[in-house]
Amino acid sequence: MVDILLIIILLFVFILPFIFRKIEHNLEVFLLVMGLLATVVSKTLSFHLLGHVFSNYLLYLVTAVVLVMGFVFNLTVNKFKTAINSILNKIKIELFVTFVVLFLGLISSIITAIVATLILVEIIHLLPLKHKTKVKVAIIGCFSIGFGAALTPVGEPLSTIVVSSLNAEFLYILKNLGIYIVPTIIILSLLSYFILLHERKRGYILPTYDELLTEEEAIVKAEEKAILDLEARKDVILRAGKIFMFIVALELLGNGFKPFIDKYVVKLGDKLLFWINIISAALDNATVAAAEITPSLSTGQVKAILLSLLASGGILIQGNIPNIIAANKLQIKSKEWIQLGLPLGLILLLVFYLILFVI
Repeated sequence: MVDILLIIILLFVFILPFIFRKIEHNLEVFLLVMGLLATVVSKTLSFHLLGHVFSNYLLYLVTAVVLVMGFVFNLTVNKFKTAINSILNKIKIELFVTFVVLFLGLISSIITAIVATLILVEIIHLLPLKHKTKVKVAIIGCFSIGFGAALTPVGEPLSTIVVSSLNAEFLYILKNLGIYIVPTIIILSLLSYFILLHERKRGYILPTYDELLTEEEAIVKAEEKAILDLEARKDVILRAGKIFMFIVALELLGNGFKPFIDKYVVKLGDKLLFWINIISAALDNATVAAAEITPSLSTGQVKAILLSLLASGGILIQGNIPNIIAANKLQIKSKEWIQLGLPLGLILLLVFYLILFVI
């Protein structure tokens, strides 16, 4: 009965945000409720668990960085906008975005996924793009950062847990998975280039600020005002609070489902486990990795687990910290995210599966 209830909760997490608008607009509250339900059903809810959740340094680090960067952006938005406009007057926006996606993906393992994502979204904020196009750039950028941050234990909790669990050297993931991750980041950056070429043909890329026509200028000024409104002090604090709640919810979800993962998931064969790990699109992939990664695994098994977790983590907003930050700051809804996140994640999963198990 417990297992059935947990499966129902997982289905709710996957499906309900796409059915009910109120849930979609209050995703962090919904996930928090689902996380509490999962811990109650699995009988893992305790003061010890709550102490573990609220003693997690990442909870406060992410919230603090988002809060500080929000205020910094508020103070420097005009200079930042001027710098970006200057760049866009010299090179095409397609090339600029390609470089940004590539650079942030590669450097995220050093500056952390959190900082890389905040830089990404502040740049996207000021690009002369329509909202739908900004959503696509954000999703591809988050995929890139999610993969890149895994290269070292500094980048994100997933890689920290893996290196710690295996008692491996600092550059273990870079040495063993770099051959898969780095080309993936390059391909993602090229994908952003071709998507923007297509978006230009559809008229979703506006001229740079110095070339704007009167009507287009009004549109961009309206977008700028909306950006500044979003970055008002009250909204910066509110958004940081939502991200705090988001992370607590993911911690509870991960811990609530850990007994289920330990009981069923980790005992599956490599190929089936590869696909089952798509659950990390809705759960904290670091928690899934903690349950699955043990010193007894071969390097090939570790590769399969990590690549499936990284590819799945970009499918939904709640799949990864970069997704959560980007969606909150750029006002991206679940339905908008999954339109590109799902097909892109599935394609990456299929390619990795073919490379690992077929070719």
